[in-house]
Formats: sequence, structure tokens, C-alpha cells
Amino acid sequence: MDKVIKVFSILILSALFALPVFGQTDGHSHTHGHDHEHDQKITFPDIPGYHTLKTDFHMHTVFSDGSVWPDIRVKEALREGLDVVAFTEHLEYQPHEEDIPHPDRNRSYEVAMNSAENTGLTVVNGSEITRDMPPGHSNAVFVKDANKLLVDDAMESFEEANRQGAFVFWNHPHWTAQRKDGIARLSDMHRQLISKGLLHGIEVVNVQTYSEEALQIALDHDLTIMGTSDIHGLTDWEYDIPHGGHRSITLVFAESETKQSIKEALVEGRTVVWFKDTFIGHSEYLVPLLEESIRFQSAGYRGDTSVLEVVIKNPTHSEFILKNESPYSFHEDANLFTLEPNSTKTLLVKTEEKRNNVTLPFTVMNAIYAPEAHPTIEVNLKPGVN
Repeated sequence: MDKVIKVFSILILSALFALPVFGQTDGHSHTHGHDHEHDQKITFPDIPGYHTLKTDFHMHTVFSDGSVWPDIRVKEALREGLDVVAFTEHLEYQPHEEDIPHPDRNRSYEVAMNSAENTGLTVVNGSEITRDMPPGHSNAVFVKDANKLLVDDAMESFEEANRQGAFVFWNHPHWTAQRKDGIARLSDMHRQLISKGLLHGIEVVNVQTYSEEALQIALDHDLTIMGTSDIHGLTDWEYDIPHGGHRSITLVFAESETKQSIKEALVEGRTVVWFKDTFIGHSEYLVPLLEESIRFQSAGYRGDTSVLEVVIKNPTHSEFILKNESPYSFHEDANLFTLEPNSTKTLLVKTEEKRNNVTLPFTVMNAIYAPEAHPTIEVNLKPGVN
């Protein structure tokens, strides 16, 4: 009887956590009738001149205060279709050290590298410089030896990271544990770090939170706009991925997929953050991403009417909320409508008379290039009136 109960328990747990059952090794996990590997894949198009890389530069494992082994982080990233991840364990904060003693602060990265071998996932070595405010918490990624960052003086830790050629960004500047009002503000030390060229980016998004003030700091001080999951538990649980959620990530526009090219893109600020189906970044990269993601495929008049059929395709993992800025109204939609992920929509435009040229501008309401500022994209259609 005990043996039967044990087997039944394994089956239940396997279903709940999508674990392989009795030697299942085909790489696919099936629960509740869904193929989660397919459902979770994040897709975004390249933009002219650059590869669009899906990245998460802030993650934790049991080697600091996370709940999982590094290979689980690798498997999550692969299942979600990420291209680049960084392992950024806390340098100074080690709550599991009695159970998992590891004097080498590079160990998490090394384990992850072994797990990611031959998968196509790029794994970056990083560390979280974990201090009281100021300077608070910051990530140094693309470090060569994380151990050398573990020093008493915070400024020296930043200087050592930069000597190693790291890209350094300020984590969750709006974190209420260090900013009770949730408002990101520069301290004198942060101004000093920026003026010395030791701080290169700032998280405007961390986990499920967004800071307009952090975005404004990024714009005012030419800091790279970053968004990360800062994941400690399971991404499926934190972001409700099985039901359509997604982790917060940074889209990086790199000339190639090498680590050097990725780092150069970060330094030059070629990023857009994707957070709760919202896009945040400089117009220079945000608008091309939107134009490649919202594809106007065809246009023609319906019979002998002056109602123009416009077919729009969204091949991405995100929805887009579009506001009509043209002088024309729509036959089946309001001026504000949603283009669903991985879908095709036919828009019926009432142009009053048949026209050879129709220009349709749309404001993308779930895209932001500055606090409360949304970009506009425009399509010029030639219906070919007979």
C-alpha cells in the first residue's frame, strides 16, 4: 500500500511541476493539456541593422538568496526562449552559506555554464554589489572574477568591476526597502559614480514594478534603460507564465550574438524593456521594433464600398494597444483597440471615398519613450483603386 501511495504521489508532483515521469526525456512537459514549451517561447523580430536579443541580466540561485540550482535557471531561460542571461548572486548577502558554503563567488556562473553547454543560450558572469543606500544594490555583468569585487569599500568594488570591463547598472532604485516612498532619486554617491563613468545603466523595471523617476534619471544622465526579472523563486510562479504572463526582460539590439557585441550594445544604450506587455526605451530603437512587430500586410476596398480592408499581423509574444490618429473612423473597432499576440486582424477603415493613397498613423499606447510619452507609427497604403 505504501508503495502505491508513493507512486501516486510522484505522478501528482510530476504533473504539478512538469517534471519528467518514469524516464520521459523528450524535453517536453505537458500539464493540463498544454504544451508549455511552445506557450512560453518569447518571440520578437530583428530591427534593421541589429539582432534583437531577449535578455535577463538579474537572476539569483541558491548560491545567494534564490531557491533553485543554476541549471533550473538555464532550463527556464531555454523554455522561455531567452538568448542571454546573467547570474548575479549577492556578493555580501549569503543566507544559505551554512548549507551551501562556497568561497568562490564565480561558482554559480560555472555551474550554469556547464548546464548551458551546446544549448545556444549565452550565459554571462555577474555579481550584485549589495550595500545599504547609498549606493544600494548594483549589478556588474561581464565580470572576469567576482571574488575581487568582494571588498569593504563600496567605491572600490565599482572601480574593480570597471577594471574588469564590466557593465554596471543600478538595481531597483525605487525599492521601498531603501526608498520608503518608492521614488528613485540620485544620491551624491550615485552622481559621483556617474561622473566617474563607473555606473552605466539603471533598472527602470524590476520584477513587477516600474519607475517613471528611474526612466527620467536614465534620460537625464545617459544611462542605459534596463528591466530585469530579479528572479529568486520560479519564473512560472512569479510571472504566472502558464496563464500568459511573462518575465520582465531587456531587449538588446546587438550587431552580432557574441558577448563582446552584446556588451557594446548595452554600453551604447541599445535597449528596450518589455514589462507586462509594455515597451520602454529610446525612440531610436523603440519605433523600429514597433514597426517590425506591427505588420500591415495588405489593403483593398470591400466590393463597391469605400470601406478599406487593412490586414495587420502581430507575430510577437506581446499585445499592442493602438490608438487611431487618422481622420478616418473604423467600421468594427473603436479608435482604441488591441492587437493580440501572434494574431492577424482585419481593420475596416471608412475613408468616405476610394483613395489611391491612405496614411494611417497610430499611437502605441503600451509603449513609452519618456514618462507619459507614447510613440507614433505610420503606415502609407496604396489600395490600387480601379
